[in-house]
Amino acid sequence: MKLLLVEDDALLGDGVRAGLKQAGFAVDWVQDGLAAKLALTTEDYALLVLDLGLPKLSGMELLNFVRVKQTKLPVLILTARDTVADRVTGLNAGADDYLLKPFDLDELIARLNALLRRSVGQVDLTLQHGAVELTPASHQVRLAGKTISLSAREFSLLHTLLLHTGRVHSREQLEQHLYGWGEEVESNAIEVHVHHLRKKLGTDLIRTLRGVGYVIDKVA
Repeated sequence: MKLLLVEDDALLGDGVRAGLKQAGFAVDWVQDGLAAKLALTTEDYALLVLDLGLPKLSGMELLNFVRVKQTKLPVLILTARDTVADRVTGLNAGADDYLLKPFDLDELIARLNALLRRSVGQVDLTLQHGAVELTPASHQVRLAGKTISLSAREFSLLHTLLLHTGRVHSREQLEQHLYGWGEEVESNAIEVHVHHLRKKLGTDLIRTLRGVGYVIDKVA
């Protein structure tokens, strides 16, 4: 699942990016508001993690831009501004959640997973499709009750398809979900991930529409 991190503090941004990548997110990181605005107009993101005190274009201005152009994109504000008025202003401007610095990385990840669930109308903490169960909070996948070991990208691919059952994703769309800027993507990377998932979870789970993409069908 790909997100945009907008944070001008280099040390904090690097740490958050590393932690989120370890948790299975693909992360693009920018350090000013104008770079973020450009990224949002050229890339497709599942989440936006936004600092308010940004150079070149403020976080609030960027949030206003997002809500005009991309009204469904979940936005979590990260900020040191801790007054009630600041929080109210951010939420009223269209933020979906608000986390104060300093913060615990596990809490940030939990909040992002909650935003993902809400963005697709998912209430349950675990995604289930037949005998396959995926729990984002624990980064765990089970098949008929047995824990299955997946790589970070296999997990992210499965998570993406399970969140949007019935929706076909092209190879290019899945690459965008799984890989951040600067990460090398082999031409057959998605095919390899799908092959591994089928070996581990069953050949019928992911359906290929030749020349179109991949889909996990809705359960009848």
